[in-house]
Amino acid sequence: MTIHVEKDGEITVITMDRPDVRNAVDSDHARALYDAFLAFDADDSAKVAVFHGAHGHFCAGWDLQFGAKMMREARGGESGVFADLDFQPEDVHPLGPMGPSRLLLSKPVIAAVSGAAVAGGMELALWCDMRVMEDDAYFGVYCRRFGVPLIDGGTVRLPRLVGMGHAMDLILTGRKVEAAEALQMGLCNRVVPQGTAREAALVLARQLAAFPQKTMLADRQSAYTQWDLPLPQALKQEWARGSLCIGEGLQGAARFADGQGRHGRF
Repeated sequence: MTIHVEKDGEITVITMDRPDVRNAVDSDHARALYDAFLAFDADDSAKVAVFHGAHGHFCAGWDLQFGAKMMREARGGESGVFADLDFQPEDVHPLGPMGPSRLLLSKPVIAAVSGAAVAGGMELALWCDMRVMEDDAYFGVYCRRFGVPLIDGGTVRLPRLVGMGHAMDLILTGRKVEAAEALQMGLCNRVVPQGTAREAALVLARQLAAFPQKTMLADRQSAYTQWDLPLPQALKQEWARGSLCIGEGLQGAARFADGQGRHGRF
């Protein structure tokens, strides 16, 4: 299998390695990614994951050659191709066509984006908490050219991330979005030189791993779950999570009183 999992202290690095198809994903690799991220989430020794594509590309999306083969063999016609991936809201760990794209993990994932992150590959990057992007990398809804729909969260996460105007531009046109524009519209969080996304993402991951974890994860979960709640309920669930971390905050206050972390120092 060409999905590699490495441990770097408290960081888990998950790498796609299919250079012949620019790390495009078929059903076996989707399942392997899904399993790898569930294992990361269940690993108490792992605090942050870095999601990476080997050989200069993040992910070119769904493997269209494999998809064409599936279509030819599908007994149920078009609707039968992904029949086993029908999304039921009550699913605890729903499997997406690209693998982990329907999961809400309990810990952060940082995408290290090089080269192409297009179509379903862009959707995988959107699924991550943050995106570190090399200066020659690019996003794009390239599946627009072939009539392949966004079914791994792209129509949901993209508007939430960059706003409806930018999202409609990208979704309807399928155009290429290079790093500078991606940073400007909030599609990525950092732009780094070519060949350095993985190391830059690791540096960022180590920074997150060094923070008091209970509070950071509570704030992260509150931000994800507030979208569809009325303001009073959103504030209530924020308090419910945050109140469980008061002890951690008091310990931090004591460190501050002793002179640590003053003037924005980490």
